[in-house]
Formats: sequence, structure tokens, C-alpha cells
Amino acid sequence: MTSTLTQRGLKSGAAWLASATPETVDAFLGALDDNALLALPWIFEFWALPHQLPPAGAWKSWVIMGGRGAGKTRAGAEWVRGQVEGATPLMPGRASRVALVGETFDQVRDVMIFGDSGILACSPPDRRPAWEATRRRLVWPNGAVATAFSAHEPQMLRGPQFDAAWVDELAKWKKAEETWDMLQFALRLGDHPQQVVTTTPRNVGVLKTILHNPSTVVTHAPTEANRAYLAASFLEEVQARYAGTRLGRQELDGVLLDDIEGALWTTAVLEAARIEDVPKLDRIVVALDPSVTGGAGSDECGIVVAGAVTKGPVQDWRAYVLEDCTAHGRPTDWARAAIAAMQKWGAERLVAEVNQGGDLIESVLRQVDPLVPFKALRAGRGKSARAEPVAALYEQGRVRHVRHGHLGPLEDQMCRMTVRGYEGRGSPDRVDALVWAVTELIIEPSLHLRRPQVRSL
Repeated sequence: MTSTLTQRGLKSGAAWLASATPETVDAFLGALDDNALLALPWIFEFWALPHQLPPAGAWKSWVIMGGRGAGKTRAGAEWVRGQVEGATPLMPGRASRVALVGETFDQVRDVMIFGDSGILACSPPDRRPAWEATRRRLVWPNGAVATAFSAHEPQMLRGPQFDAAWVDELAKWKKAEETWDMLQFALRLGDHPQQVVTTTPRNVGVLKTILHNPSTVVTHAPTEANRAYLAASFLEEVQARYAGTRLGRQELDGVLLDDIEGALWTTAVLEAARIEDVPKLDRIVVALDPSVTGGAGSDECGIVVAGAVTKGPVQDWRAYVLEDCTAHGRPTDWARAAIAAMQKWGAERLVAEVNQGGDLIESVLRQVDPLVPFKALRAGRGKSARAEPVAALYEQGRVRHVRHGHLGPLEDQMCRMTVRGYEGRGSPDRVDALVWAVTELIIEPSLHLRRPQVRSL
């Protein structure tokens, strides 16, 4: 059956069936005998998405890193099946001793074994293993055994030995490094023991170490990749709530977000700043960090819209980051984007750094709108020094991020800005624009109010 699909050159039989004409589908199914038709639902290679299939090569660890609902559990369960099952139900497979390791024993049992995408649900009736609850293990008809372990008890892995392992949601484990180390010592049977890790990425040391290991291979997929098997209402809700946020990039896109040591902002600080609704704002500005040159090799032009509530004492003022409108292209392109952002949000002023470009910045803007209310800003300090007072406002809870402001790329740059400078690729144009916006709205006005007033005689 699998060879028939291979001869057809199909990477995904399900995708091919979905796009084929009814006549083609009927012809394909009609050519299968009764045994092939009965086997078809259990042949994962036919139904799998590309990120769910094991990569080629002599890897030691396969990390399936994806968003929520991306099909990671199913891929892990099917990989275990592929390791332990032989050509017939009683014939041995490549592996016969498997470790199933999850955050807790209950999660191993309820998700990895008995879950909707777990091992039992994926196994055909003649190859389905039996669950021995008292011994916490699965036993296949061919004698293969898979034993459940909890990451809360890493010492339980001291003593047993395995030729394969499935590790689920490693990035959530409280004792991740210790449990992982114990598993590596136990994974010592057979000619080439292997392990699969299914996890939503998080910024934890053990996961980053695994990913940097030369013997590790990675497949990656966002939640969207598995939409055919997810409730439409679920996708709509999580995308409406988290799309465009740093948390959304982690939980939906399956991207590993790295918090750098010494960063002025962290993921936790930014998530704490997240809000749904914006109060009535007293001021709105658009801040511009222009790129003087244009073309494919030029930097982006940071464009950030922010507003503020400035009633009451200075310490009660709050800033709200409304949208990241950063543009790439010629000067006239970013000028149009900045002025369009002003019109969209009803901003009272456009502020821009003019250290590079000088009067050219204002000239380009006035080519698009001769009456644009413009304020030129000159940087007297380095980027990090300018950013530190703004980062302090975040720590005080005085800057908020609007959830639907497409702020994910901006937040990535923020988490790479350190006291030593920017530790990302290119220039932190988005962060520069943000800093100018918050400075214009909160820092400069508050400094002016706090300066002692000299009274004339």
C-alpha cells in the first residue's frame, strides 16, 4: 500500500485525495483490495502532514516544535508505533523498550497513551498494546514494552534502559534538565537508540541545548498547519486573541522566543503589559526612525503609533502602544506609511529622529503632506541609554500594549535590546521608534513639569 503511494510520488496522500476530482478518488479507492482499504486509515504516512514525518538521516533526537494543536502528539504516538511494530503483529520492530516521559504520570497516561491522538487511539486493533496500570506500561502483541515516567521523578529513570523514547512538552517540566540527563544515560540499547521530543517552544535552557546539538533534527509547524483537524471556533478565538503578539508567536506559530541575559525587556514583562481595550487618550503621536536609503539591503523604517492618558499627577500618566506600522522601501514609501498611520489614528504630531538625514526627513514627509505637524528629534545618547528610561516605565506598569496592534516583531526587537546594545540582526528600528514615541508622550513632558521654574522679579 505504501509503495503504491510512493510510486505516485505523493508526499501527502490526504492532501492529494482532498484536491483530486471525484472520479480520480473513486478510481484510486476502487483499485484497492479489501485488505488495503481496511489498512488505509492506519497508514500514517498517507495522512501525515510534512512536519509529522521523521526526517531522514542518523539523528539522535527529533524535536517536533509547533504551536498548540499542530499535531505534535499524533506525530509522537505514530513514531512510537513505527518503532515497535513489525511487518506482522507478532514480528519484532526496530525498538522493544520505550520510555514515555511527560510532565506528570497523569499526563503521560491521559495524553500520550489514552488521549485522542495517543498511542492507543492510533493503533490498529490487531497491533493495539495492552495497558498494565499497576506496572505503568504498555505491552504490544510482539512483546515490545513502553513504560510511563514522570518528569517530577527523574530518579525513576535511573536503572531502566531503552532503545527509544518519546518526550512530551519538555519545555514545561520543572525538573527538565535533570530528567533529560537521566533519560540520556538510560537510552543505551540497540544499534542506534533515538528519541522524539514533542513540545511547544519555551525559552528554557535544556531545550536550547538540545536544539544546538549536532545530532538533533527539527521539524516545525504552526497551529494553522493542522486546521483541518481543529474546531473553526478554536482557531478564530485564539487567532483573534493572540495573533501578532509575542505569546502568539510562541503558542500558535511554534517559534522559540529567546530572552537574552541583560535584556531591557522580557517576555514576562511584555505579556503583563498586554491589554484588550484602550481608554480615551489625551494625546496620540506617530514616531518615526527613518531609513535614509532605500532598496533591498536597507534597514526598515520604524513606525510606531502610541497614545497617552496624561490627566492627573505625572506618576499616573500611562502610555499605550497602539500599532507597529514599520515599512521597508524608498523614503517616499515610509513617508506615506507614517502619514497614513497619522490619519488612521488621528495623531496630533509626527516625531522623527533626524541624526541621519537632517532636513531631508522633513522634506520627504512634506512631499506627501505639506501640512504634516512634524517635530524633529536629535539623539544625544546611544540607543540603550535612550531606551532604559522607557524600559523602567514598563517595569512600573505604565506602558501597555494593545493586543491587536501587530506588535510581535517589535516585541522581538525589544527582548534583544540590552544595556550593552542591540543583540539582534540589523538595526532596532522598531524599538527606536517606540522609544521616541514614549519619550515624546511621557518622559519629556514629565521632565518639563518637574524642572524648577525660575520666576522673574
